[in-house]
Amino acid sequence: MFQSFEATSDTSTGPARLAALRAALAAEGLAGFLVPRADAHQGEYVAARDERLQWLTGFTGSAGFCIVLPDLAGVFIDGRYRVQVKGQVDLWHFTPVPWPETKPGDWIRAHLAEGVVGFDPWLHTGDEIAKLETALAGSGVTLRASANMVDRVWPDQPAPPMGRAFVHPEELAGASSHDKRAALAEGLRKAGQRAAVITLPDSLCWLLNIRGADVPRNPVLHGFAVLHDDARVTLFAESAKFDAATRAHLGPHVTLRPPLALVPALHTLTGPVRVDATTAPVALRMELEEAGVVVAAGDDPCRLPKARKTPAEIAATREAHLRDGAAMVEFLCWLDAEAPKGGLTEISVVRALEGFRRATNALHDISFDTICGVGPHGAIMHYRVTEQSNRPVRAGELLLVDSGAQYIDGTTDITRTVAVGDPGDEARACYTRVLQGMVAISRARFPRGVAGCHIDALARYPLWLAGMDFDHGTGHGVGAFLSVHEGPQRLSRVSDVPLDPGMILSNEPGYYREGAFGIRLENLIVVAQAPALPGGDSRDQLCFETLTFVPLDRRLILTDELARGERAWLDAYHAEVLARIGPRVSAPALDWLRAACVPL
Repeated sequence: MFQSFEATSDTSTGPARLAALRAALAAEGLAGFLVPRADAHQGEYVAARDERLQWLTGFTGSAGFCIVLPDLAGVFIDGRYRVQVKGQVDLWHFTPVPWPETKPGDWIRAHLAEGVVGFDPWLHTGDEIAKLETALAGSGVTLRASANMVDRVWPDQPAPPMGRAFVHPEELAGASSHDKRAALAEGLRKAGQRAAVITLPDSLCWLLNIRGADVPRNPVLHGFAVLHDDARVTLFAESAKFDAATRAHLGPHVTLRPPLALVPALHTLTGPVRVDATTAPVALRMELEEAGVVVAAGDDPCRLPKARKTPAEIAATREAHLRDGAAMVEFLCWLDAEAPKGGLTEISVVRALEGFRRATNALHDISFDTICGVGPHGAIMHYRVTEQSNRPVRAGELLLVDSGAQYIDGTTDITRTVAVGDPGDEARACYTRVLQGMVAISRARFPRGVAGCHIDALARYPLWLAGMDFDHGTGHGVGAFLSVHEGPQRLSRVSDVPLDPGMILSNEPGYYREGAFGIRLENLIVVAQAPALPGGDSRDQLCFETLTFVPLDRRLILTDELARGERAWLDAYHAEVLARIGPRVSAPALDWLRAACVPL
């Protein structure tokens, strides 16, 4: 199966590795070093070779960083990982730091009077380093680009990934690579720019209509590209990743060169060259400026076009979600039958779910390791079950299952929280508030120009009324057979990117009570043109189309707490689930589905 259950974190290894790193820093004349969870491509997901943060500290979360000083090592984690980090790092040697509440510059100033803090310029964006330099201005601390000091003390560091690239069909992409390159090149010419450097793996794959296997769970390729203003592309990637068919697909206007040729090639460019300071490693700007090439600030030119899915991509992802919805219904039917018998564990649940997805005969991979948490494990937002942590599925507890699949025609991500026996009225009250938040997002209408930061509060309001909240964004962008977390679109307090038709997002409010239970409900949605309303004015409005069709656990809903419009939406949603998914499932699952979709 795709998912394994061995423990990838060991608190006992951190102290010795930290000591080795500090010795190397002292020999280099450095008082500290920044250790991000990042690679040179600045994607969210990294290969084993780039898991430096995990290797050093034991922390396995998908976001965070460590600042190592002579007498203190701070592990900076956001609200998703406050519980998880405490069980993964040696708390005598590593100190969890709440982030972004605590700014790294302020923390360094508070704990280091003077000295040089090193950083690997290939692992940090220009914006990150600029903000940190500003925060340290006037202190006795300076930053210095250096070799990666973790790599120096990591004796068995894995080799770089060598996954094979493959062609993504144009009929699923909805546009040829030639047409994409031509459109972006025209944008460069209008901006007076001669080229743009592409660093994000999903941008690279989207632009060239290819996919790869360099990062677990996400079908992306590691490489860099220079897009020229005449639509030519120079692709810097290992040639062994490309077979004859993929090379032929790239065509004569895409030149394949080895990764080591990137820096010399940058020095030969004629500017202005666009570099995205928010996503590209600062090393690119440093190399271009050293060569006297004018650097132009600007967004990665692929990000917004990639986020605005084509009609072909939306049609394909609808089909992927129906296929996945049928697998989920088969799974939930099985779970309802087996859980009361006892004997299930978190691992057996994960294995069963992957089996139902494999039975579709269309599964390329799972889109992330399934989060399956029973009882208190559900409160660990990104919990990953291991043989050591595996917990029985017991009556009277909530079971949270957050999972997804990679199909050639789409990427899915769905969370359902279900009752095992009777979890009690308090759990039902919390579930109902989370559900109301999800329904509020699903029903939203909004004018063009509205961003995720404006909508995020809709999902939190029912929880706020009860003095509750959740410490993650309401939704992230999702790719089309690409990364399950895609930018720049988000439903979040910090997202100012306007929502445009075609953008796919998750809708996933939650509530987590440490040591007791966790609740999260998630559908994927796509931004669409809103239909005109009788009596409305001529404002151009958008709405969300729901892509995910899987029942919500009616046993956990306090129906009397729902407003009329909320009940109407849920009944309509369940009717549509039955209509769309019913013809795709087995007879026993259809019987289960009919009962699960009975109107409230």
